[in-house]
Amino acid sequence: MSIEELNIGIIGAGPSGLAQIRSFLAEREKGNPIPNIKVFEKQADLGGMWNYTWRTGLGKYGEPIHGSMYKYLWSNGPKECLEFGDYTFMDHFGKPISSYPPREVLFDYIKGRIEQDEVREFITFNTSARWVDFDPYAQKFRVVFDDLVNEETFTEYFDYLVVATGHFSVPNMPYFEGIEDFTGTVMHAHDFRGADPFIGKNILLVGSSYSAEDIGVQCHKHGAKSITMSYRTNPMGLDWPENMKEVPLLSHFEDGVAHFIDGHKEEFDAVIMCTGYQHKFPFLPSELRLMTNNCMYPDNLYKGVIYNDLDRLIYLGMQDQYYTFNMFDVQAWFARDVILGKIELPLKEERDKDIAHWLEKQDAIEDAFDDVDFQTEYIKDLIQYSDYPSLKWDEIGELFKEWLRDKEEDILRYRDKNFRSVITGVKAEPHHTKWLDEENDTMERYLADIKTKKLVKS
Repeated sequence: MSIEELNIGIIGAGPSGLAQIRSFLAEREKGNPIPNIKVFEKQADLGGMWNYTWRTGLGKYGEPIHGSMYKYLWSNGPKECLEFGDYTFMDHFGKPISSYPPREVLFDYIKGRIEQDEVREFITFNTSARWVDFDPYAQKFRVVFDDLVNEETFTEYFDYLVVATGHFSVPNMPYFEGIEDFTGTVMHAHDFRGADPFIGKNILLVGSSYSAEDIGVQCHKHGAKSITMSYRTNPMGLDWPENMKEVPLLSHFEDGVAHFIDGHKEEFDAVIMCTGYQHKFPFLPSELRLMTNNCMYPDNLYKGVIYNDLDRLIYLGMQDQYYTFNMFDVQAWFARDVILGKIELPLKEERDKDIAHWLEKQDAIEDAFDDVDFQTEYIKDLIQYSDYPSLKWDEIGELFKEWLRDKEEDILRYRDKNFRSVITGVKAEPHHTKWLDEENDTMERYLADIKTKKLVKS
């Protein structure tokens, strides 16, 4: 079968799915043939998690809401650590911007790279995958989709299937005895849409990772009375402002009062579960479904990408993530070259050994700095197989470590720091307003007084 005869299905048009499209377009730009590509996205626009919606629960067509974005969300990591290798922030804006832009600005950057290639011709929006099966004799996937707008079901067949649906959209919602009698607000971070409703409130955040950290700081910034964060294993241990604190795990509720395992109790107006997400793929049968928690290297994925039990099935972006956009690119370029036959996969036994090697290295991780080193090494291993632009990965890793130290030093002001791009060498420009004082996260406000090269309006 020729390259042009191959049919590639991609489920999801967020950053990972868009990276996969971009990888094939980069190949086409070199004058080489590419397969037939079809992308299916259940939302009305591309961008995945970066699409903000006021909706929670179910969307317009009765589908579970995918996004967890909220008002006033600013990048919680330096933009220099996620910069595309083939499309820099200078390419997009034409002038330096700060290292920690708000959501709308980052979304514009994502779309800037992909819109120049007119990728929408590949994407069918408002379409949800319902079921997948694989015919081992024909070596093809059969995928059943629902057109959500017209309420019509249809079937497509693919030689390779790329799952790029992300893993931060299905909440992990724990139960605590007595919570059903709590009269205040109870929600998961997935449904948090901004800090405004919690002005003057006493809030309990259950969890001790990035969601609790950022939602807590956002609520402090926008006027919550107090923020208490309950940890299961270890506290984050940051230097919190006076109205923020960490306490041991929530035990139960009694008469609407929260009780903790250390014996103390408190009253709250709201409880937000910052308890993570589940890897969920309801459209896949169990034999094709990735079974993992949120970790640095999911088992059964060769090079973190190829499903080891069926090498025509590809998963992108399923790891816990320090690196994001550029890691998705490296994975997508690798997947592309597997599909094009440029990379010959070893036999399953050899793939098993490679997976075991990375799982052993994962087991040796002790802290966040080890996480960064692990993921840097993973990307450096993966990139050697493709022609993705070579970046200074070790320098990016050092930026991540500096970011970790900055948060330990001042969790409220680390976003005011600025870094130099490892690609262009351009130093980020300080934002015109200190983050703690900036209450407007719109792109217009952010780019005030900055003359930019081009913008892609949301």
